[in-house]
Amino acid sequence: MTRAQLMERARSGDREAFHTLFKEIGPLITRFLHRRFLADHSELEDVCQEVLIAVYRSRHTYDSTRPFEPWLFAIVRRVSVEHLRRSRRQIGLAMQTDDLPEVRVESDASIAIELRQALEQLPPAQIEAVNLTKVLGLSVDEASRRAGTTVGSMKVRVHRAYEALKSSLIR
Repeated sequence: MTRAQLMERARSGDREAFHTLFKEIGPLITRFLHRRFLADHSELEDVCQEVLIAVYRSRHTYDSTRPFEPWLFAIVRRVSVEHLRRSRRQIGLAMQTDDLPEVRVESDASIAIELRQALEQLPPAQIEAVNLTKVLGLSVDEASRRAGTTVGSMKVRVHRAYEALKSSLIR
């Protein structure tokens, strides 16, 4: 069965077709991202997951009279470019906040509000990483198994979450 046929069946609600399609396009997406956008392997898995989510959310836009791959790779390019923009923005914010003085917060309530707002700005994978490792107290190994990811990826997610929270909270 072709990818276009799998996508058509998936659009009509066939979960097995989605599963088969995602298993087939996952390696294609990873190779494409590695060659064109991301040399850092730690980010590949995260961006590939973002692409698969975008494919799922955009499934209604697929036109079965047209080839599947150009539609897919347009999504891959859009998601990867957005990822690179976010990364650059975060790096720029981190560089700007390195020289800023610390500000004391007045009360525990205001700390809780600021922390909640900062957490809401994190991507879902980073929220999950913080929740598993700090809220539930799981080790990185346990958290990675529960999240269905590698230990390295979990470490990267936790680190990125810390950095994003630090840049959000220290002004």
